[in-house]
Amino acid sequence: MPSSKTVLITGTSSGIGLAAAVAAAQAGWTVVASMRDPAKADHLMAAAGAAGVARRVHVERLDVTDPASIGGAVSRTVAAHGALNAVVNNAGAGTVGTIEVEGMAPVRAAMEVNYFGVVEVTRAAMPHLRAAKGRLVTVTSVGGVVGQPFNEAYCAAKFAVEGFMEALAPVAATVGVRVSVVEPGAVASEFVASQRLDIPMLIDAAGPYAPALKAYVDRTLKSFGNAQRAEDAAAPVVRALESADPPFRIQSSEWAHEFVAAKLADLDGSAVQAMTAQWVGAT
Repeated sequence: MPSSKTVLITGTSSGIGLAAAVAAAQAGWTVVASMRDPAKADHLMAAAGAAGVARRVHVERLDVTDPASIGGAVSRTVAAHGALNAVVNNAGAGTVGTIEVEGMAPVRAAMEVNYFGVVEVTRAAMPHLRAAKGRLVTVTSVGGVVGQPFNEAYCAAKFAVEGFMEALAPVAATVGVRVSVVEPGAVASEFVASQRLDIPMLIDAAGPYAPALKAYVDRTLKSFGNAQRAEDAAAPVVRALESADPPFRIQSSEWAHEFVAAKLADLDGSAVQAMTAQWVGAT
């Protein structure tokens, strides 16, 4: 990569995006830290200041559900910094529920943010990444490999992102752009809190699925009690930016590696189904 290198990262107001922005700046990148609401940049800039890299972090408004906002942010980045050497698709939103109860609206909303937003940012950035022989890194999830109960909409969107990037990677490589996906597991960040879930209300509204949802929630809350730090989950994002030969698929922890490996070796799906059935109290 060139000595002067610029990366655009989406969803940097908290969690992995914030940590990746600071870590990339520490690694010498000029970071365009984008978020839907720049008024929420205080935590990011405080972290960048504490790390001594605030001068390398530039906040930009970008709403991944608005193509005009995406195009404007990419154009302003190139105009201000002369090039766009890398993009990190990180912005995302979770949803908890099941299709019979929730209906279609949460599914469409999840796809807009987690899938179509990634595709639109990628489309806008590719001419500049191609010119720079750059990097495209996307934060997906172990939920983009293993379908998880009551995460149907979220997992569907993340599966779609994984398929899109896996198909794009060899095509992008022909024009010098390296594509990687980073798959975190449970991460101790504001991602879960930002969903503002009223768990008792969700369970009350779940009808015949209430016992399964309660079992799932109890198990999930315990897993997030042992979650990976956002800074540790962001480290492989920066490695994908910096490595001379980054792999396509990168897990953010040993647990995530083993979880994904179990799915990829499960040709008939029985092992994953047996595992996730336990999460919802199924026999």
